[in-house]
Amino acid sequence: MTPDRPTNVLTLREALPVAERGGYALGSFSPRYVAMIRPTLLAAERCRSPLIVQISSNEFRRYDVTPAAFAAEFYRQLAAERISVPVVLHLDHTKDMATIEAAIAAGFTSVMIDASEQPFAENLAQTQAVVAYAARFGVSVEAELGRIGTTDRIETDDDTELYTDPDEAAAFVAATEVDALAVSVGTAHGVYTVRQPRIDFARLQAIRARSACHLVLHGGSGVPAEMVRAAIALPGGGVSKVNIATDLELAALAALGRAERLSDAAMSALPAEQLEAARAAVAATVADKMGNFLGSAGRADDPAWRELTVTAR
Repeated sequence: MTPDRPTNVLTLREALPVAERGGYALGSFSPRYVAMIRPTLLAAERCRSPLIVQISSNEFRRYDVTPAAFAAEFYRQLAAERISVPVVLHLDHTKDMATIEAAIAAGFTSVMIDASEQPFAENLAQTQAVVAYAARFGVSVEAELGRIGTTDRIETDDDTELYTDPDEAAAFVAATEVDALAVSVGTAHGVYTVRQPRIDFARLQAIRARSACHLVLHGGSGVPAEMVRAAIALPGGGVSKVNIATDLELAALAALGRAERLSDAAMSALPAEQLEAARAAVAATVADKMGNFLGSAGRADDPAWRELTVTAR
């Protein structure tokens, strides 16, 4: 934990219990482009919503961004715009320790190790190693069990799908002590085209009944609002973190009249008018998710958050 970290920048370990007790989920938004970090944060500030800002290892490569550049812009905008809502800076799907180490060094407060394509024992061992390393810096850890499919392979390379086994989830959490667990229950990364989004609510409940670990729903873009809300509101605690990435990029590109993604440098080099149009579209999308999907709008001023940001460090 860096001593100069703003008090409203938290870890998943600190933030997710507050959201779960409040009956809502935190949106884990991936701006993908550093220029879109600002509208994401501003939307949260205007909505008075806690949030998570994230980017994955694959997104670093595809958009030509580094952990240091992404974190630097995050902290720069946090200060410049005087963002006061609680926020986590999270590294999404990552398979290698070098990227995790670089993200932690850059100021990320949470990281995800995704060894879900490995056999159970190897996934467990890799996750334990990341948990031990991250603990030295006060950084929280998310892992994945089961395989979450993908339609565009931007966030992860694996398009196979294998639902999470509730009993394996309980054993995995107990052995690794992860702070959050991404589970495969029917959603997929990317844009839904042929297949329709679905959530296996019974499986979610079975996983949660066997473990108190906070659950993460990946592939939140394109999932109907009522489906997401139902996953959050499951008796005994449902999903506490919902990942949203593709919807933000589609909104930005639509505002620009484009269909193909840009590099990070190309996005930042757009004329000011075009860049502001893209930013406005991203901000509107984030605000819509906070108000209509997650139930987090207006919750940043709850006493539980104020107490946490004052007393956590």
